[in-house]
Amino acid sequence: MKGVFTVLALILKLTISFFAVMNPLGNIPIFITLTNDYSIQERRHSARKAVIISFIILTLFLLLGSFIFSAFGITIHAFRVAGGILIFGIAYSLLHAKPSNAQSPHSHEQKAAASQNDISITPLALPIMAGPGTIATVMSHSSYSIATLGSVLISYTLILGVTFILFYYSTSIINKLGQNGLNVISRLMGLILAVMAIQMIAEGVHGLFPHL
Repeated sequence: MKGVFTVLALILKLTISFFAVMNPLGNIPIFITLTNDYSIQERRHSARKAVIISFIILTLFLLLGSFIFSAFGITIHAFRVAGGILIFGIAYSLLHAKPSNAQSPHSHEQKAAASQNDISITPLALPIMAGPGTIATVMSHSSYSIATLGSVLISYTLILGVTFILFYYSTSIINKLGQNGLNVISRLMGLILAVMAIQMIAEGVHGLFPHL
């Protein structure tokens, strides 16, 4: 019985940690912005796909993270820098109101281009949902203990489920905001994403060069 309570306490602790790191509530405006011109079906499909891909990525790093990093000779700090640069590029586009991958395709060529730049993969799944912070949290709590691995798996699955529900019903949020409200949010999210990117890069650089 004591072991059961220990596992439940660990799941609760990890769930809170993943909620803070993945920030599903804070990701709603980002999702809305990136899927601005999507239909309801396309938006929900992107939400489902992003969550599934995030789950696969996190599970992969839960089981094989240490091996993957050592095999390629990389660290989580380098991963943070790369993720930060990628997010900053997205933020720059939002701040300058450039056409993004969220534009709805109408021609065959546009559809083909959109399929090659699927926002459900980048940036939603990686690096926003299953980003360096989330991966670092997964790897820092992973072990060969079945109970610990199961607790980590359950915890981030719960948060991904919450994220999907919030994304799934984002259409009603868009209807309430209107286009002007969405434009304001786009600029604001661009600024926030830029700050997130700089912070991520700074943490990565500090980890790579701790004596600076």
